[in-house]
Amino acid sequence: MHSGQTLSMDGVVERIREELKEKASPSARESSQRFFKDEILCYGLKTAEVIKIAKKYWKEVKSLPKTGIFSLCEELYKSGYLEESFVVSNWSHRFSGRYEKDDFEVFRHWIDTYINNWASCDGFCTNTMGDFIVQYPEYLEELKVLAKSENRWMRRAAAVSIIMPARKGNYLDDAIEIADILLEDTDDMVQKGYGWLLKEESRQHTDEIFDYVMKNKKNMPRTSLRYAIELMPKDLKKEAMKKDW
Repeated sequence: MHSGQTLSMDGVVERIREELKEKASPSARESSQRFFKDEILCYGLKTAEVIKIAKKYWKEVKSLPKTGIFSLCEELYKSGYLEESFVVSNWSHRFSGRYEKDDFEVFRHWIDTYINNWASCDGFCTNTMGDFIVQYPEYLEELKVLAKSENRWMRRAAAVSIIMPARKGNYLDDAIEIADILLEDTDDMVQKGYGWLLKEESRQHTDEIFDYVMKNKKNMPRTSLRYAIELMPKDLKKEAMKKDW
């Protein structure tokens, strides 16, 4: 890469960080922490403000080759700050419809290496990963591999990456397979992730998801079960919540 281009790219990251610091709010930072069990690094900005910043700097970097933009994304991820991960999610999603198969390995690496909270996971996976899977549905099989990872965020990613297609009723069989793999997971972040996936599938497939819950509720964590049935009619909810063991 040309040295001048490298300096320019580094400059973008630094300017983004400076702007995030300038607009940071101690009260917003304290408020944000309440949404997370584990301590997170954040500047303290509302998501809408971060997206405005991401859009502003996208105008500067969009002419770079994808490899250059992905390098910037990785540099942003390295800081560990929540807001910088949101910039990555915004930028990487802008390639929607233009992804290449090799990009999956980049995305998998980012999740495994940098994502360390539910907000970064969901922001990236419901958008970038979801659109990638729609473009290359054969990679649904790779999500099932992620579901077996020791990394909790990889396992959550396996479920939440198809939240948007599931909302339309797509990939029901694959969602069920992912739920099967994660069924007895002891991590609440993973339980909520696959419960959310089942809930979204229930919008178009209420009977199928109800049957799945009834079949598996003796082994399904209550957290996952509650998420899965959230949108169902009251009578089905009542039936699902009965303790019959």
